[in-house]
Amino acid sequence: MQRRLRYRDLHAKGVVRNRQTLKNWIEKRGFPAGQLTGPNSRTWGEDEVQDYLDSRPTAAKPALPVKRPRGRPRKGAAAATTAAEQTT
Repeated sequence: MQRRLRYRDLHAKGVVRNRQTLKNWIEKRGFPAGQLTGPNSRTWGEDEVQDYLDSRPTAAKPALPVKRPRGRPRKGAAAATTAAEQTT
């Protein structure tokens, strides 16, 4: 017999962090819709969740480029660099 997973089981396994993410995944990313087991309860088969997770890409996201701070430098930072330049 297949084990049924509730939302709290998905959350405990680290599959989703909140209900809105789960809803978006069902609507837009092909996550299995599950089965209504009561008026406010939805469950998913453990096998169908695992199949979905196995089908997802596992490559790491590329690192974002480091951005330089915008605007003028702070007075304290500018004073520290000028004092260091004067002593050398």
